[in-house]
Amino acid sequence: MDATLLLHALILGIVEGLTEFLPVSSTGHLILAGDLLDFNDERGKLFEIVIQSGAILAVCWEYRAKIASVVGGLPRERAAQRFTLNLFIAFLPLAFLGLLFGKAIKATLFNPVAVATAFIVGAFVILWAEKRKHVIRIENVDDLSPLDALKLGLAQACALIPGTSRSGATIIGGLLFGLSRKAATEFSFFLAIPTLLAATAYQLYKERHLLSLDDLGMWLVGFVASFVSAFLCVRWLLRYISSHDFTAFAWYRIVFGIVVLATWQFGLVNWTNP
Repeated sequence: MDATLLLHALILGIVEGLTEFLPVSSTGHLILAGDLLDFNDERGKLFEIVIQSGAILAVCWEYRAKIASVVGGLPRERAAQRFTLNLFIAFLPLAFLGLLFGKAIKATLFNPVAVATAFIVGAFVILWAEKRKHVIRIENVDDLSPLDALKLGLAQACALIPGTSRSGATIIGGLLFGLSRKAATEFSFFLAIPTLLAATAYQLYKERHLLSLDDLGMWLVGFVASFVSAFLCVRWLLRYISSHDFTAFAWYRIVFGIVVLATWQFGLVNWTNP
């Protein structure tokens, strides 16, 4: 296996793990990183989908007690059944809209300039949401109603636009809908499990002709890097939100987006043409 390719896999795995659960868009960062590393062909895009499974495993491990409780309680406990139903309801909008518009979105918006623009627009949404008075009516993810889950699912569907951020759309949507910061963040973690699993399985089936045992080493490096960095990031984010809001992430998005647009405009970086 080419050492350079393994290094690229390591870098992209770390990028995936660090950005998947922060409101900064993992897809956007992977598009930009893939462009810089010249690993943005069909094989590279499949790799980016596959390494999401490392981030999923990190969340499953962090919340293993909760997941085991829900799975064990499904046959008889109303709380476990309601939690599972809410996840299913919240998953549907993105899945449905993704199947309808995913191909068109990839063809037109999966490029650095569109991603940078979405970074900046999303940042102003976060700043606006944080300036509003936050009235909390739901403190815990177990208190969500099916209607709350549907609204969060519709918010998550905004992340079909690369650069928006799946976790960011879900978390900020949760704040606007009256969830506590902790409840909104944790629900975005749980919702990531069916969402990313379905995306990974679908993409693997669709692009199965690109699968090769020669890429196993690359996938393993990316998977492990994604798992470790995502696990550390989830732990850090839960501590961070106990005493901070998401304003810092908004300013990061603005600066990052401006840098990408400026380097494209002045030809300092050879970004993929939109």
